[in-house]
Amino acid sequence: MSVLVTGGAGYIGSHMVLALCDAGEKVTILDDLSTGLLSAVDQRAAFVEGDIADEELVQKIIRENDINAIIHFAGSIVVPESVADPLKYYSNNTAKTRSLIETCVDAGVPHFVFSSTAAVYGTPEKVPVTEDARLNPMSPYGRSKLMTEWMLQDVAHASGLKYVILRYFNVAGADPQGRSGQSTKDATHLIKVAVQTALGIRDYMSIFGEDYPTSDGTCIRDYIHVSDLIAAHEAALRHLRNGHDSIVANCGYGHGSSVKQVIDAIERVTNKKIDARMDERRAGDPAEVVADATTAREVLGWKPHHDDLQEIVRHAYEWESQLAEPA
Repeated sequence: MSVLVTGGAGYIGSHMVLALCDAGEKVTILDDLSTGLLSAVDQRAAFVEGDIADEELVQKIIRENDINAIIHFAGSIVVPESVADPLKYYSNNTAKTRSLIETCVDAGVPHFVFSSTAAVYGTPEKVPVTEDARLNPMSPYGRSKLMTEWMLQDVAHASGLKYVILRYFNVAGADPQGRSGQSTKDATHLIKVAVQTALGIRDYMSIFGEDYPTSDGTCIRDYIHVSDLIAAHEAALRHLRNGHDSIVANCGYGHGSSVKQVIDAIERVTNKKIDARMDERRAGDPAEVVADATTAREVLGWKPHHDDLQEIVRHAYEWESQLAEPA
């Protein structure tokens, strides 16, 4: 038996593949390389270039590799792009995932782990956010992910499929061993942008608003190290393999850092001054989004090991420095 990782050549997916291979699992990656990179593919895994909506191809992969679990990362993730091009997101994140789920059910694959997002909550009414909070996504990205959550829940009621939906908060950092990291060109993640500014790859960075009702006026987010996020996926897979029920779980640390605190942490780690310039607020940015991850800790048995902002930014900086080295 083996695991199919969709989007396994991407940022988070490649870390999942590393962890599964490290644990001795047989892994197959399916990625169309629209944003993923061949250089991120672990050579211990089998790689197939293709589309998750290609039902014939996915059936072949499941059959030939005796797939008994799918961990689904493939999709589009840039919120502003989703506002400008919503149909791309409803295609990549919703319609194509519908095809993947159908193939999974038809082939009798029993376990499905789905990468969802805190964007399904929109602006939280209460912080920290629990899984039963009101779902009010403010972007096509968040809505496309929520639609997939609904599909999984409905299909599970009608079939033998069991799932774990993991709602990510702000993922950052890189593999502590330096094997993978955030390599996406023109990525918009705050920590990557700030690290690139520290390295001189960007001339400056923008802080979008300093008049929020927070301690320093800038937005607060719950930053989770990518390795701890992957540990939550491993816990989710064990949960399903042990015969437990489908669940939804937040992935975050339960405390947040402001934009200015992140910049300060990077300046301390790198000993470099970052040119951070004030800009107008971005539409739809909540002041504070922090996870209540009690479900992940208590039900999945998840135990994070990298809950330290300076460690997160140090690993991100080391990876970005590695990318910046001449070939």
